[in-house]
This record gives sequence, C-alpha cells and structure tokens, in this order.
Amino acid sequence: MTRTAVTVRRTGRHTGPVLVTAAAAWVWLALHGGGMGSPTTAGAGDLLAFVGVWTVMMAAMMLPGTAPVASLYARTVTAHRAPRMIAFTVGYVLVWAAAGLPAYALAVSADRVATAHATTGTAVASALFAVNGVYQLSNLKDRCLAKCRSPIGLMLRYASYRGPTRHLRAGAHHGAYCLGCCWSLMLLFAAFGVMNLWAMVGLATVVAAEKRMPGGFLVARAAGVASLTLAVAVFWVPALAPNLTSGGMGGMSGLGGMHVG
Repeated sequence: MTRTAVTVRRTGRHTGPVLVTAAAAWVWLALHGGGMGSPTTAGAGDLLAFVGVWTVMMAAMMLPGTAPVASLYARTVTAHRAPRMIAFTVGYVLVWAAAGLPAYALAVSADRVATAHATTGTAVASALFAVNGVYQLSNLKDRCLAKCRSPIGLMLRYASYRGPTRHLRAGAHHGAYCLGCCWSLMLLFAAFGVMNLWAMVGLATVVAAEKRMPGGFLVARAAGVASLTLAVAVFWVPALAPNLTSGGMGGMSGLGGMHVG
C-alpha cells in the first residue's frame, strides 16, 4: 500500500465523526422528510421542533463540505483524536443550531406572508433571491469562503487554544465562518420550503462545490447570478418559490407539526 493511500485511510478514520454525522442526518431526512404537518403558530413547542429538524438539516448539508477542514484539523491533534473530533463536530453543529432561532422567525413570517396574498409572497420571494444573489457576489462572501477553502491561518489560531473546550471552540469558530459564508443560501428555504429534499440536495451541492472544487469562487458567483435571475423570473413563474406562492403548505414553521416515526 502506498504512503498516499495510507494517509487517505488515516484521514478518513480521523474525520469519521464528521462524515458519519452527515450520513446519519441525510438518512433521517430521507425517512422522515415527508412527515411534516401543516403550518402552525409560533409557540415554544414549534420552536423546539423547528430547531431540532433545522439542526439535522444543517448537519446533513454542511458537514460534507467541512470534511477537508476537519481532516486538516485532525492532523494537528496528536492523541485521542476520535473524541476530540467529536467535540469539533459538536461545536460546528451548535453554531448552525443557534442559527435556527432567526430562521424560525423568518419561517413564521414566511407562512404569514404566503397565506395573506399571492402577490406579496412573490415580492418577498424575489427579495430573498435578490439578497442571496447580491451577497454571493460580495467581497464579504469571498473573504468567508476563502477561510473555508484555505483554513491554514485558522489552524494556527486553533493551535493557541487551551483548556478542555479547545476542540469545541475550534469547531464553533469554523462553524461561524461557514455561517458567514452560507447564510444567504439558507434564506432560500423560505422560498422553496424547508423540507423540500430537492432544495436540500441542490443547496448542499452548491455549498460543497464552493468549498471543495478548484473553481469554487466561480461557483459562488454563478449561484449569485442564478439567484438574481430567479429574483426576476419569479414574477412570471411564481412556482419557482412554492412555499411563498402556494399558501405556505411547505412552510418552514410547519415543522412544529411534524409526526416522526
């Protein structure tokens, strides 16, 4: 066996918690994604249910693109790699779980808009597409994406972390950069519907391509241009934003009425 093959094999073993978590999340979504009830009101139970499912979604979508960074981080850990990589993964996922709180507020607003008037829903969908398009073409997007694509500087920072929460903090810090990179793409779930598996796969593919392909910055710009195009096209084809133009029955806040199992 060649040295390269051995290195790849060891790297895969050390980043196992990241990939296993992502795979388990995708399996759960595939099995339970169709169990969503109709939109509900903004109650505490709905919020907890939403954040729970949102966290599973983000783990499924974001962790595969994070595997190379986790692999690099694993090489800086000299002992007890498995539990420390679990802590890194938990820290990363917690950041995206926290993002579920503003996402829920947007979800409730989206359902109310969708049930109020179709024209209003179309206008809001156009605004969401436009916000994503502009951000995808912005310098801030480029800076955050650069950190996700080439995190050597972050590794040096993480090496200075001390204490029992070191690996949890490292995962959370990297998660914050990924949130800064991809938050506008996640806004599009308000237009597509949060349990739209096709939307999950499509957006996850964009995220992974941005982070891992040699032309990742071009992918980000192409996604921005496509989103700006949708911002105009949705006025002629409202079905491009089914969650906001079809009464909200695929709405994000409907997760509060999910029946699992």
